[in-house]
Amino acid sequence: MAPPNKIDPAKLTGAQKAAIFLIAMGEEYASKIFRTMNDTQMGDIALEMARIDEITPEMLEAVSADFVVKFEGEPRMLVEGASFLKQVVSKSLPDDRAQAILDDLAKRRRARPFIWSKDVNVGTLSGYIVNEHPQTIAMILAHMPSDIASEILMAVPDEKKGDIALRIAKLGQISEEVVRDVDEALKMELSGAVGPGGKVGGLQVLVDIINGVDKATEEIVMEQVEEDSAEMADSIRNMMFVFDDLVGVDDRSMREILKKVEGQQLTYALKTATEDMKNKIFSNLSQRAGEMLKDDLDSMGPVRLAEVEEAQQAIVRAAKELEADGTITLGGKGKDDVLV
Repeated sequence: MAPPNKIDPAKLTGAQKAAIFLIAMGEEYASKIFRTMNDTQMGDIALEMARIDEITPEMLEAVSADFVVKFEGEPRMLVEGASFLKQVVSKSLPDDRAQAILDDLAKRRRARPFIWSKDVNVGTLSGYIVNEHPQTIAMILAHMPSDIASEILMAVPDEKKGDIALRIAKLGQISEEVVRDVDEALKMELSGAVGPGGKVGGLQVLVDIINGVDKATEEIVMEQVEEDSAEMADSIRNMMFVFDDLVGVDDRSMREILKKVEGQQLTYALKTATEDMKNKIFSNLSQRAGEMLKDDLDSMGPVRLAEVEEAQQAIVRAAKELEADGTITLGGKGKDDVLV
């Protein structure tokens, strides 16, 4: 008898997640859902169903948690999703295991601290935060979406940037209640600026933030980190994913990235790019698009370095967004074990 087809719960594709849900729900329910799909969707999911030999508790938990995260903030979907998940989990697992998963999902459904910051003008938000104690700023930035945290760190006075970065890297576990108290207090102060509607610190949090700041802020931060701990500085550099690392991305992923990049951004980004990077990008463009890009580069006059760096950062952000939603997998520094 052939061994079960092993699937890593952390690397499930969208079709695999749908297949796992439908298998867990049973034939009758899956049949109803299939009738709402087009032929392509049905074929993709049916193929994954055929490949699945077993559904482990870890796979089901990963799919359930992903469902809750994706529909967080959509009240209608949360009501339906909670009922749906309860049925799936209850029918598929022993009572004690099912209850543990449902309890965990109930906690996850609480709004993440500072998620509302995406609906606030960053300049306004920075004005409320930059004068706080460095430890408070570090805690806030460590719990914010990294793109927002990057912009706020750039707004912090230069003399504070390195100190705050070190505090983020060394930040340990913080009580959820403390985080939510600060979250609520800041949200109250900004109540006029917020539109409708516990990750802890550590090196990865700091790296995510540094990846989104400008070159000047990065240099200030890394200089102080280097002074405090050369070993930590080396770790951060090894973990950082920068524009030049995109040369190691597979061609399919590069084409997905280029779909999200504006023409002018790409032109500016290539101003200082290596020949290897230029070849990588041109080889993943159509002949017509490549010729247009070459013409734009040839006719481009002087460009400020800051504009080039911003264009390159925008492309890296686009790549990381695609990686976050599972569309692509990035290789790069420290990720030699990733299969592409």
